[in-house]
Amino acid sequence: MTPPLAPFLALSHWLSPAFPTGAFAYSHGLEQAVADGAVSDAASLEIWLNGVLTHGAGRQDAILLARSLAPGADHDALAALARALAPSAERLTETLEQGAALARTVQALTGRALPARPLPVALGQAAAALALAPQMVLALYLQGFIGNLVTIAIRHVPLGQTEGQGVLTRLQPAIAALAEAVAAEPEMPLGGAALAADLAAMRHEIKEVRLFRT
Repeated sequence: MTPPLAPFLALSHWLSPAFPTGAFAYSHGLEQAVADGAVSDAASLEIWLNGVLTHGAGRQDAILLARSLAPGADHDALAALARALAPSAERLTETLEQGAALARTVQALTGRALPARPLPVALGQAAAALALAPQMVLALYLQGFIGNLVTIAIRHVPLGQTEGQGVLTRLQPAIAALAEAVAAEPEMPLGGAALAADLAAMRHEIKEVRLFRT
């Protein structure tokens, strides 16, 4: 295997559905949005996911991930910041449990000591050793995040496979643009304004019957 391919394939592995982070169990509030009627077809799903990507957890996690990839990054401080920025109990659980699962599995595969941290910080600390371009790491992370939510929507809305994959395809330019912008300016201001998604996540915490953990 040529050296440039080995790190890329490792990162692709860590961010694939096969990697045991349990991402399939977390809808990021999408289950509540479907129940509320806010997401009912491909068009409304695309609008919802674009908001999450560009104004919510997508943007926020991308910045935390970029800062975690930087040489000399203070991962303890970034982990504390990620916890403080979680807008609800379920969102905090989502990032902590997936981050812990990723760190635990990468540590078992590589022998590197990787503490449990929120997902973007855990991935940043793990991926820093791969020496890949930050833009590539960010783009693959964001596509994996949105791709998982598309898969959930295909089953839960429900949508046809082609409709769902069409949503992901149309969001790829936004994914690429966000990855490029954050890679160029990782110290851009942190924060989120995807209020509908955050409120849906909060309401999901008291939803009596649910299929997903968030």
